[in-house]
Amino acid sequence: MFYCVFPRARTVLKLRAIVVKLFTSDGKFSFVKVGTQLVVLCALVVGLVAFVGNNKTITLNVDGKVSSVQTFGGTVGQVVKSAKLDLKPADRVSPSVDETVKNGTVINVNMAKAVKVSLDGTERTVSTTAPDVAGLVTELGVASSSSVSVPKDAALAVDGSFVSISTPKTVSIVADGQVTAATTTASTVQAVLDDAGVSLGVNDRTSQPGNAPVVNNMVVKVSRVDTGQTAATTEDVQFETMTSESADLFKGEKKVTQAGAVGKVERTFKLVLVDGREASRTLVSETVSVQPVTEQVTIGTKAKPAATATAGANTGAAAPAMMNEAMWDKIAQCESTGNWSINSGNGYYGGLQFDIQTWIGAGGGAYAPNASLATKAQQIDIANRVYAQRGLQPWGCGWAATS
Repeated sequence: MFYCVFPRARTVLKLRAIVVKLFTSDGKFSFVKVGTQLVVLCALVVGLVAFVGNNKTITLNVDGKVSSVQTFGGTVGQVVKSAKLDLKPADRVSPSVDETVKNGTVINVNMAKAVKVSLDGTERTVSTTAPDVAGLVTELGVASSSSVSVPKDAALAVDGSFVSISTPKTVSIVADGQVTAATTTASTVQAVLDDAGVSLGVNDRTSQPGNAPVVNNMVVKVSRVDTGQTAATTEDVQFETMTSESADLFKGEKKVTQAGAVGKVERTFKLVLVDGREASRTLVSETVSVQPVTEQVTIGTKAKPAATATAGANTGAAAPAMMNEAMWDKIAQCESTGNWSINSGNGYYGGLQFDIQTWIGAGGGAYAPNASLATKAQQIDIANRVYAQRGLQPWGCGWAATS
């Protein structure tokens, strides 16, 4: 751009006219006219010299755009004004507007600009006189290796610009059993994974959302999720127990008329595996392959006959003091629900369910023909004798003694 003002042509024409007037109308040189025109000539020469002395060529650099200006202005402010630049208080001018200019002076003008900056995801508006993005980055003091959304040599507009800057950050990626540390200027977690070449399956999960902003020392864990596996199991189906009453059995007696049997069920589950380990399972189908058999139990309702002191009844012999009573109470509760006078009808008698052979063999005949006719103390005496010889082996409920 070139600004100039040229009154010199007018001055030259006047000089030419003076020279013509030095001659008479017939073409002869007139010394009479010399004196008069000489005064005028001197004045014109002095004006021309003054014009040449005050006219200056100035270089004007406005935000990197350089132009040459022809001006008579004496100060930087006058030159800038003549170039029709509307300066604001925040604009930067060098030299200052009050400085005197001379031919060849270079005037640098940096216009103030309001720039919206997103720095690592945080937006703010900054005022800068930097002409381009590179100057803005320097003013902000961020690392030169930062990622910038626009080229660094792009000019900043006076009426507003937007620049997104992402500074270098250290990120650790945990995926597929490996830990990888990387320095990145990516702005989001997804961009970090893309740069690292970590692809995600449809069901894979990350510890941070893909659109989450990246922060320094962030750890991103990738969990591989497999939903395509299944598992099949075979499990027991417990049988039910149904009871019925019978007047053929005494009260407290019970008889198993049909043994129960455990059934089988086949189940199929859909699995969710996370990094190869089962995280959950969902039942998708089940089929009963073996039906359970219901146990049938008959319970007696017939009243027991009154005890009489006849042959075959309790002899009345006194038993010694009861030993291990608490233990035998537990076993009796399991064997006969604590009924010390029960006759189960299956060859076992009394609270501890002695058979006739064991009862008589251990000396129970001194008390009664079978244990159901003996007292609790008498039964415990015989039980202690058997226990001394064989331990708890004869009682299937012997485990109850330790529970």
